[in-house]
Amino acid sequence: MLEEKNDNLQNADGTLTTDSTESTQETTENLETVAEETIVPAEENTVEAVAENVVVSETITENENQKALNSIDDSNAEESEDETLKDRHHIPMKDYDTLSMEELVDELETLVATDKVMSIKDHVDEIKKAFLSKFNHFIEEKKEEFQAENPDTTEDFQYHSPLKVKFDQYYSQYKNNKNTHFKSLQTNLKSNLENRLVIVEELKELINPQENIKDTLKHFNELRERWKNAGPIPKDKYNHVWNNYHFHVENFYDYLHLDREARDLDFKHNLEQKQKIILRVEELLHEDDVNKAFRELQDLHRMWKEDIGPVSKENRDEIWNLFSDLTKKMHDKREVLFEKLRGTEIENLEKKKEIISKIEDLALVKVNAHSQWLGQIEKVEALRTAFFSAGKVPSEVNEETWAAFKTAVRNFNSFKNSFYKDIKRDQTENLNKKNALVAKAKELQDSTDFAVTTPIMKRIQDEWKQIGHVPRKYSDKVWKEFKDACNHYFDKLKEQKNEESSEEVASFDNKKAYLETLREFQLTGDHKTDLDAIKLHIETWKNLGKVPFPRRHIEGKFNKILDALFDKLSLSKKETDMLRFANRLENLSENNDTRKLENEKIFIMRKIDEVQNEIFQLENNIQFFTNTRNAKKENSIVLEVRKNIAIHRESLDIWKEKLKQLRNINQE
Repeated sequence: MLEEKNDNLQNADGTLTTDSTESTQETTENLETVAEETIVPAEENTVEAVAENVVVSETITENENQKALNSIDDSNAEESEDETLKDRHHIPMKDYDTLSMEELVDELETLVATDKVMSIKDHVDEIKKAFLSKFNHFIEEKKEEFQAENPDTTEDFQYHSPLKVKFDQYYSQYKNNKNTHFKSLQTNLKSNLENRLVIVEELKELINPQENIKDTLKHFNELRERWKNAGPIPKDKYNHVWNNYHFHVENFYDYLHLDREARDLDFKHNLEQKQKIILRVEELLHEDDVNKAFRELQDLHRMWKEDIGPVSKENRDEIWNLFSDLTKKMHDKREVLFEKLRGTEIENLEKKKEIISKIEDLALVKVNAHSQWLGQIEKVEALRTAFFSAGKVPSEVNEETWAAFKTAVRNFNSFKNSFYKDIKRDQTENLNKKNALVAKAKELQDSTDFAVTTPIMKRIQDEWKQIGHVPRKYSDKVWKEFKDACNHYFDKLKEQKNEESSEEVASFDNKKAYLETLREFQLTGDHKTDLDAIKLHIETWKNLGKVPFPRRHIEGKFNKILDALFDKLSLSKKETDMLRFANRLENLSENNDTRKLENEKIFIMRKIDEVQNEIFQLENNIQFFTNTRNAKKENSIVLEVRKNIAIHRESLDIWKEKLKQLRNINQE
């Protein structure tokens, strides 16, 4: 059953239809006649003014009701064109601005999998807007980082994002599905429109007094069934086509006065159906879920308009006005909900403004250390997350708020990048220094002159430790090259020491056995023969080679035996001292103990200075005694001083000889 034209249904031009054009013209002419012939008394002006106010008030109410009705009609027209749009109400609209880019891509993937492509349109649009806003901001930051790290580069900035590739893939799939759907829909809409226009034309032809009323009713019911199954039509034709249909259905009902009983039964049935709808709307007014209730109200309007026929004229205005008033109440309830949501959006706006202010403050804090900057970056990331989680703001300030956020983050990043630009310059200098050490290490890594190269390699390693950080992308590479060169050299050094170790153990065993032989040695009493024998023992001991470092105590035992033999010889102090020193130097030289040789040199030079100072002091003392009046009585003291000077000169000669021998070793 379908609603009749007089139930305040709009024509295509937006005007309300009346019972007939003739009655409207007649009423207008009568009113004009009354206006010309009637003189209204002054006291009646007030009544007329009140009446006019009532009319104005009623007009305003009607306009407000019509606004609510138009909102529902527009939505129904849209869903009538594409029935898949009805499913959009069953998909909850999330606050996509609060989701991360990864979460947005996952949401898009899930939505695109549905076969109701138009039911997800609003969702996909919101996801696209949120994703591209975040992604473009992300790319801007990456570009600024690239330019800060490469200020002199001529290379174009490029960034590959697998996440963006996935988004583009799913969005392209959605567009393809939508295009396929539209092509099929447009073809069907055009065909369905033509069918409905044909039905309307056939309705016009039903009013024919020459035909049998039963045949006419049968044909009418067939047309109504065909209309019911005719399918969706373009939304811009919806109201016009439906109003024409209703107009001719009403004409047919007027024609049915010939069979008033059948018509009244139909009116009664339609009234009952509309009363049920009104009862349901009254229940919906108490529904907690306003959006759900409003969607059902839309369906009830569709049923009222498309499925239920007209009612009798005496009930027509009353039932429709009641339905309109209830619709207005539901519309107002929905507006209250929107205002509440707007209040929440304003609160979100204040939160986002506060977040932006905090980021702006962080962009003014001067930080001079990398660790401190990491703390600042962490704070900004937390504020960024809070910004995206704050929820929607009023649409009229959304772009402005987003722009302010991007500007604040961009200023912070510029401030940060200026610091890291200086760090970058220092790190580049450090990289050059480390590359120089790498080149030096590679140059020496195959050297077999271990005595000379080992100290150099150790010094290079110490220098490496003193150099600061290098750019991260080169750090692992330059360290690996340096480590490989050092490891290569010290592995060879270790192999060489392992080879020497077996020889040193053999030398120790030989020296240990020779030491027992030396303990049995007896002097002959001939000075020259005994001295030559001792020198031979020293040479033999030397030729036995080096011993392992932990067993070098055997050298002390050998020197102790030599000291005992030297004591038995009638050698001068100088000869004894020089023989012992020569033996000591040979040991240090053989072990390549440069540190001890250097320390020995420093010690001897210090002793030379001490002896020379002592001699100078003694000579000053002699000068003092020779200048006194009783110099002759002081001859014994002077002689003692001169004796000490002679002893010190002999000691000085020995120390100088030792220094000479030490320098000869260094030159060799």
